[in-house]
Amino acid sequence: MLMATVITEECINCGACEPECPNTAIYQGGVEYDWQGKKHPAIAGEIFYIVPEKCTECVGFFDQEACAAVCPVDCCVPDPARPETEAALLERAKEIHPDKEFGREFPSRFREGAGATAAETAPVPAAAAAPAGGAAPATAQELPSSDPAGFEIPIVCRTCQGEYRVAFRFLSPGMVLRCPHCGVNFTATQRLYLAIAARLERFGSVMNDEIDRHVQALQSEQELFEENVVDIQGSAEREVRRLVDEHTEPPKRSIFG
Repeated sequence: MLMATVITEECINCGACEPECPNTAIYQGGVEYDWQGKKHPAIAGEIFYIVPEKCTECVGFFDQEACAAVCPVDCCVPDPARPETEAALLERAKEIHPDKEFGREFPSRFREGAGATAAETAPVPAAAAAPAGGAAPATAQELPSSDPAGFEIPIVCRTCQGEYRVAFRFLSPGMVLRCPHCGVNFTATQRLYLAIAARLERFGSVMNDEIDRHVQALQSEQELFEENVVDIQGSAEREVRRLVDEHTEPPKRSIFG
């Protein structure tokens, strides 16, 4: 049987991967899957699973596997025992999506530079370019995120005492998580969710204030830096001009005056 990406036993059942799949190849454990107009028994009962016949490793859609990009515990991985070629995956994508046009430059994780982060591939803004003296402005540094959704919540398993982390966006009430160490389920209550949400709201507000203060300080420092650079360059130019005048003999007058 063909096999592409698989979900390992470390899955915590957060469900982040399911809506990201362009082929609807991901299903919750125990849920039947659709394929070729028929219902088929679930491949896994405890954790989310990927239907291999429907998986294209996102070739033709993205430059990396969408499920792996959003997985908080990195449990969506290509099966090393059954590697597949880009050509085979693209053919499968064409079969699943007969109405979609796949151009010559289709996205693929097999392409050079695929999977690079936005910070690695995005062009440098003009404001972040180094000024004429070679020094980079302080505002070019990366600022921390104040988005509560991405804040990692530490969860300690009451059974094995193992700790794992889940982004707050995956901690909604009723969401069943699974300890990657022993497999015991954990379900966040509404009381826990609201308490953390209130605390993270305060965190976001304080962080935004600090970011604003930091940016303003950097802007003031940048303005002072630019003014000082102009003054230093002007002083050096005046000094060099004086030295040139001092060390240059005046032209000699001819005998004709």
